[in-house]
Amino acid sequence: MSDTNYAVIYDLHTHTIASDGTLTPQELVHRAAAMRIGTLAITDHDTTAAIPAAQAEIARAGLPLRLVTGVEISTLWENHEIHIVGLNIDTAHPAMCALLDEQHQRRQRRAALIGERLEKAHIPGALEGAQRLAQGGAVTRGHFARFLVEAGKATTVADVFKRYLARGKTGYVPPQWCTIEQAIEVIHHSGGTAVLAHPGRYDLSAKWLKRLLAHFAQSGGEAMEVAQCQQAPNERQQLAAYARDYGLLASQGSDFHQPCSWIELGRKLWLPAGVEGVWQKWEQPQHSTEREV
Repeated sequence: MSDTNYAVIYDLHTHTIASDGTLTPQELVHRAAAMRIGTLAITDHDTTAAIPAAQAEIARAGLPLRLVTGVEISTLWENHEIHIVGLNIDTAHPAMCALLDEQHQRRQRRAALIGERLEKAHIPGALEGAQRLAQGGAVTRGHFARFLVEAGKATTVADVFKRYLARGKTGYVPPQWCTIEQAIEVIHHSGGTAVLAHPGRYDLSAKWLKRLLAHFAQSGGEAMEVAQCQQAPNERQQLAAYARDYGLLASQGSDFHQPCSWIELGRKLWLPAGVEGVWQKWEQPQHSTEREV
């Protein structure tokens, strides 16, 4: 590679302790810089609380890292919880602040109900345990799962969801999130780009996934995540084909929550040929494409 050509690694989906991640904003940006990420988006669940601290640490430490202001908004569509990522948002925009405050209230009510259901199932202290693990951030089902592992009710977080927190299980409480249309509208009002998060993870048939993509595109959504660290064989190519079919830009992100052996910042993040990266919407084309870590 010559000196005039360089690769930029984009990781546009990550989490901190402001939601269900385990790293502080400061720890996350330092890890991203160490992993040679060039452009990082922090996209915590229904909160932008980590953004100021991350921006301040990048400036203080002089990190060679561009931070994209982001958020991952929980929505409800056809009785499915669908996540919409907003990228390059104005975190102080009144419409965004109002929506995230509403989402916070909904999340608090849901957490209280989950705690009550687990209490009735003879698992005391679950709400308090989840709040402790959240460290002042938004309480998510992930925090309940970690508490239940800690309490010896299961060996892994995935096992907790299967036994306690999935639809129809003891601690499951149906979500009451905003709609996809509302999330996209607020993202646009705040100057951002709306991205459908991890479309391969919603346990939808091909027919229903196409319905979701059509609805998202018709509602003004601009992009969908195509590349992730861990994907089933051929999923990346299939999602790229869907992006082309529905006229959507392509995004990529690790959905990083904590250091582990199988998901890492920037790992395996590249886009197949024939799709356009969502970052082309907000910056000049780079000399080269992103590289795999």
